[in-house]
Amino acid sequence: MASSFPAAAEVLERLKSVRLVPVITIEDPENAVPLARALCDGGLACAEITFRTPRALEALRRITSESPEMFAGAGTVLTPEQASAAREAGAQFIVAPGFNPRVVDYCLEHDIPVYPGVATPTEVEAALEKGLATLKFFPAEPMGGLAFLKAMAAPYVGVNFMPTGGINAANVGSYLAFNRVVACGASWMAPPEWIAAKQFDRIRDESRRASDAAFGRALTVNV
Repeated sequence: MASSFPAAAEVLERLKSVRLVPVITIEDPENAVPLARALCDGGLACAEITFRTPRALEALRRITSESPEMFAGAGTVLTPEQASAAREAGAQFIVAPGFNPRVVDYCLEHDIPVYPGVATPTEVEAALEKGLATLKFFPAEPMGGLAFLKAMAAPYVGVNFMPTGGINAANVGSYLAFNRVVACGASWMAPPEWIAAKQFDRIRDESRRASDAAFGRALTVNV
């Protein structure tokens, strides 16, 4: 059954509250629920399940049905068909790496909160034409990082961003200190190899450190 999407404003407030969105690439859906629990136990009750693997949709469906405490969205959504599948699987928001008008139009027509990727002022203006004001900045670090984002954001005073790509424990605090950043997307707390190896305790512990970094708390140190 398709999810009932929360209002865009509600989703935006949820993203602001979590500050850090784990970007997840998962091969085996059997790992989906243990992964979701590890992230939640580590203080990161939000995830973007990327459609980069053949069974990502099943993993998303398991998380939304068995881990309702997880605020789960779909990422790497490249087509309206994928957006529709994510909707049916219970995704609460959709993220795309680039600005695809067909994906954006589908999401807007179905009241799905959508965050397309932008990397240039031209793409920002294309998003503004669609009425969007919160966008993914991707790939953040390769494009020039925070300095580039601040320069690009300057003319667009009503637009906020979710930087993704090269975000890590060392730089996430700097990005989040910029008042135009809603949240950051990152994968360092749950890389695919840790998920495949079922290292869920490790993911939980790294999620705690990631949450500390995002909220400016003293980082937990392994002894």
